Amino acid sequence: MESNNLLHNIQDVPQDKQLIVFDLDGTLTESKADMDEEMANLLKELLKIKKVAVIGGGKYSLFQRQLIDKLGIANGLLNNLFLFPTTATAFYKYDGKEWQKVYSQEFTKEEKQKIFDAFEKTFQELDYKHPEKVYGELIEDRGSQITFSFLGQEAPLELKDKFKKEHTDLKLKIAETLQKHLPEMEVGAAGYTSIDVTHKGIDKEYGIKKIQEYLSVPLENIMFVGDALFPGGNDSAALRTGIPCFEVKGTEDTKNLIRYLVRL
Repeated sequence: MESNNLLHNIQDVPQDKQLIVFDLDGTLTESKADMDEEMANLLKELLKIKKVAVIGGGKYSLFQRQLIDKLGIANGLLNNLFLFPTTATAFYKYDGKEWQKVYSQEFTKEEKQKIFDAFEKTFQELDYKHPEKVYGELIEDRGSQITFSFLGQEAPLELKDKFKKEHTDLKLKIAETLQKHLPEMEVGAAGYTSIDVTHKGIDKEYGIKKIQEYLSVPLENIMFVGDALFPGGNDSAALRTGIPCFEVKGTEDTKNLIRYLVRL
């Protein structure tokens, strides 16, 4: 049953929300790719009239490269932008001079080892074999999040897009099996080819509540935008907050939404 706060049509989107929360990969940027110039210009226009928070599974250095380095905007607008990498297990804000880490919730050494062991158990249980050619690390330690990417962390976008279209069921099956081995952790199918592991309760619902807490914006004044709001998708937990959640199929949908919000 579809949630009544899941929005598909731009005409149904409220234009009066004070804070817009965007997923990063697949929403503001292609997977692990830099934000394009058109999106950067639209985001600048939005930052003139609203607060914007960005939440995603990537680590802070990716947010810096994909997003911040492409904005190049006046400091006054940066004060309206808030970054919540690794599914809001970390928070960065601009202090007028530079980006400052407000908090970060790191795994212990023992927790990390347990997660790596659980991945191996899952692969063995499902008789899953990694592809012969991979691009970068398969399992990356992001401090407060451990992320497995089927093709490697640096796989080309065209290969990740092909994998997403052909193997989403496999990704969900591995995530489901891994969750059984890590009942005290949170496992989510993310992005095009990734599975994220965080502390229990860390998902987009948690992230939105952390954003609400730290930015002191009531839930009724927040809207979420993401590309994985389908059941099992890593954005779907946002629906449990009850706030309007607008589903995009990619960056072009996001651009159209921002144009609507800024009335361009």
